Amino acid sequence: MPPAALRELGLAAPANYKPLRRVLLTEGVERELFDEYTAHRRSERGAEETGWVLLGRREEEEAVVLATLPAGADREAGEAHVQFNSVAQGIASWIIRQADRRLSMLGVVHTHPGTLRHPSDGDYRGDIQWVGQLRGGEGVFGIGTADEDYASEGKRESWVPRRNMQCRNELCFNWYSLCDGDQSYRAIPIAVMPGADLGSPLRLVWDVLEDHSARLERIALQQTKVAIEVAGNGLTVTLPSSAGTKLRVMLSKEGVRYFVLRGAEVLTPDLHEPHVDRGIYQLLAELAGD
Repeated sequence: MPPAALRELGLAAPANYKPLRRVLLTEGVERELFDEYTAHRRSERGAEETGWVLLGRREEEEAVVLATLPAGADREAGEAHVQFNSVAQGIASWIIRQADRRLSMLGVVHTHPGTLRHPSDGDYRGDIQWVGQLRGGEGVFGIGTADEDYASEGKRESWVPRRNMQCRNELCFNWYSLCDGDQSYRAIPIAVMPGADLGSPLRLVWDVLEDHSARLERIALQQTKVAIEVAGNGLTVTLPSSAGTKLRVMLSKEGVRYFVLRGAEVLTPDLHEPHVDRGIYQLLAELAGD
């Protein structure tokens, strides 16, 4: 089940949504799914299930997937289940949606052991509880399998043995939709279009994001003008304080660094608080007292 914070992103004013006719993935999204699934299977946790949240635009009859968010290193998973790191995915979605508020959650992808190419009964019992909260009351679901029956050895690009199925080497994704109130999933055609995965830059800093996600979430919820961005091998958090003054925090694996920006002047306060939310509120209080 995806995080509640992400499901809430799907709420919107009523629109003329119709049942989904197809799902469009960008080339970057398709590549990220196959590459990360390949890397996952080769990792020490390769026997576990893994998964991704899908973000994009819900059009009248199409779901356009523009970003994927990984389950995260802090996921809880086994051979027959995966529970995403919901806080990290929530703040990652918030970061992406700063540039385009039209984006919302469209559904999820997760892997199955063996060749179970269809969502399970357990998947249905979980999905039907929240799918009605998505735009159009319908979600997109991908099931990943390692399936030798469709192995395309030597092919570097994906291929489509069926309208709702993509394969690359032995890995396959089968795609379905589920409407609120449906008794079963419906196979849905898939197509690929040019474009990047808007979630790719976050992969470079995902460990930093997971380390600080709960405290970043607090800041994002409480500070209306905060901006959080990927910068090099870390994240920057910027928010206004007093007139003409901004706070900037740089988060990386090396730690947390604080700055005060006054016009062209950059000040480095003597603050060594590892918890970014505490550090920001301490600085805000000190600047308010100046």
